[in-house]
Amino acid sequence: MKFGKIPLDRAAGTILAHSTRLTGRIFKKGHILAPEDIVDLQNSGITEVIAARLEPEDILEDEAALRISNAIAGLNIQIGKAFTGRCNLIADAYGLINYDKVRLDELNLIDQSITVATLPPYTVVTTRQLIATIKIIPLAVPKNILNTAEKIAGSGAPVISISPFQKKRVGLIMSRLPGMKESILDNTLKTVSARVATYGSEISREIRVSHDQEEVKRAIENLSNLCDILLIFGASAVVDRQDVLPAAVESAGGSVDHFGMPVDPGNLLFIGQRGDLPIVGMPGCARSPKLNGFDWVLWRLLANIEVSPQDIMLMGSGGLLKEINERGQLRQNSNGANEKATGGEAKVIALILAAGSSTRMGSKNKLLADVIGKPMVTHVVDAIRQSLVNSVVVVTGYEREQIENVLSQYNISFVHNENFNAGLSESLKIGLKEIPDDVDGVLICLGDMPLLTSTIIDNLIKAFDPIEGRSICVPITGRKRGNPVLWDKSYLAEMTEIVGDVGAKKLLEKYSDHVFEVSFEEDNVLIDVDTPDLLKSLNERLLKEG
Repeated sequence: MKFGKIPLDRAAGTILAHSTRLTGRIFKKGHILAPEDIVDLQNSGITEVIAARLEPEDILEDEAALRISNAIAGLNIQIGKAFTGRCNLIADAYGLINYDKVRLDELNLIDQSITVATLPPYTVVTTRQLIATIKIIPLAVPKNILNTAEKIAGSGAPVISISPFQKKRVGLIMSRLPGMKESILDNTLKTVSARVATYGSEISREIRVSHDQEEVKRAIENLSNLCDILLIFGASAVVDRQDVLPAAVESAGGSVDHFGMPVDPGNLLFIGQRGDLPIVGMPGCARSPKLNGFDWVLWRLLANIEVSPQDIMLMGSGGLLKEINERGQLRQNSNGANEKATGGEAKVIALILAAGSSTRMGSKNKLLADVIGKPMVTHVVDAIRQSLVNSVVVVTGYEREQIENVLSQYNISFVHNENFNAGLSESLKIGLKEIPDDVDGVLICLGDMPLLTSTIIDNLIKAFDPIEGRSICVPITGRKRGNPVLWDKSYLAEMTEIVGDVGAKKLLEKYSDHVFEVSFEEDNVLIDVDTPDLLKSLNERLLKEG
């Protein structure tokens, strides 16, 4: 790949290295200059550009990122669309991320042009959560480097996969000492049941016995054929491999494979087995719902991942989970087993502006108008609810009760704009007040765009990446921009300062370098319905299309 300043008369077919703004449009970084683009640049007085020209063996960044993603992604992983050399891997199941660290390191050591970043191994992930990102650093990669990466990725089982949680029958044995309150065991059962249920399993059998080796042994024998995992909780902590609980496992014909773990809290845990039945001696800290070493073992067993003594001995890196004042800022999200992992490529809320009085439609409220059998606004809500959007807020105004009534079937939120005649900006301000702080972006939608689809919305969300400079995603058809627009949360405060019957067009102009245009062949993103004639034409079109 040759990189540098290139005169315009030799720039056709080159890859633009930096965004270049012209009057009324912008060429983004990575754009391949076509002959007509050269004319536009010349007409704007530009004589040269900084660009890259590919050599025969070069592979463009997006293709390279996608090929590596396809090579390393295994079971229960969705591969995102490649943008500006980045391709994300998304969990397609609720479970644990599992990967071959040796080969992952080999991939990152091939060349500075290829990078693969993942979540820590055995992290609990949910469906649609971002688990890894493949980023190509330059605009293109030599073919031999890409071939090496694909060879490493294909040299065994998939490099990265998700092991989904399985529904397991979990047995629980709890021992008691004389004078021990039954409420302690009741609370322990409640905590363990909630912990197991979080991952789709259940406590199928429970036995309470005296803290005596022979009684614990009989309980193990009774439950061995009735459960898939056996947990044992002692009345007092295990302090030696010959203590009551591990000794009971061995006397029942089982084995104690490892005692102790380099995780705090959780040090006094042991693992063993009786036949094919995995057995876990639980540490005392597992009476609390807070994260501890027992969770790290439980997660793997529930995901059908074997836990060996070596696995436990290697848990010390990152194994200090205890919160003490000397550590300073406390760990966030430490609710432990009762808290599911959250996240996704982006947490997006849709804000639907549905407050206007639709004066151009005459006496009819256009949002309630019939579009092939159902109110217009429901088409918009249906598209959003079928997309990757996390939640929906609708701003009502004119004929509030009717709008809320036709949308009552949906699990969405409403906020009312009493001053809806003041213009679009007033609805925007009121709606933005309902947006929580923990969102990544807001999709601002118009309620009169019944051709909107979930595919359009999902493509906007997949393109959205503020770190890469794509903090405002706008749909286009041809060279015309449409709606909805996806905004990074950093612009919301400035949006509330807009006045009049206008949207956020001025912000699009002000932050044009941050705008990423997502192309669509269909004109769906351009069509809103403001008049009876447009409504009639729309219904005729939809009936013809079937």
